[in-house]
Amino acid sequence: MTNDDNRLMSELKSGQVTALSGLVEKYKKQAYFVALGMVGNSEDAYDISQEAFLRVYRSAKTYNEERSFFPWFYSIILNLCRNLLKKRSINNSRSVNIDDVSYMLADRETPEKIYLESEEKQRLLSSLSKLNFSDREIINLNHFRMMNYEEISGLLDIPKGTVMSRLYYARKRLAQLMEEEV
Repeated sequence: MTNDDNRLMSELKSGQVTALSGLVEKYKKQAYFVALGMVGNSEDAYDISQEAFLRVYRSAKTYNEERSFFPWFYSIILNLCRNLLKKRSINNSRSVNIDDVSYMLADRETPEKIYLESEEKQRLLSSLSKLNFSDREIINLNHFRMMNYEEISGLLDIPKGTVMSRLYYARKRLAQLMEEEV
């Protein structure tokens, strides 16, 4: 935990509600993009990131100061994503908004390339939505959040070798799903 995060959580714990705005400013983009990578819809990602900050506020008094803030916050975001995805699967809907994940693949110049990449985005998103949660999480962290093995290991509190193994098998499953989409 950075000193700033520690100070803000300490202030929030003592009832200084304004400390939450410091955490929101620092982590709002990360929260949104983590959620977007997991749920694939900008409105849902925005709602999840907002709810995550509300839960930080509600849980401030029980926060363990020996634990780093972001991994704790990340677990809140992931739990909210899991709940939404379970709810979607019960309702049998996959709310994915292709245009909102343009950060995943860069646009090119020619109309043909744009069309082909749009199809590739659709295949990728469709395949990602079919992966189990932990596969989607590890791919999102490494490929879309650009985190290296050590960062993922620290965030998920798992050994680096486990990160490498999970990523290898998740990529294999994603490639297989993408082939099936063709």
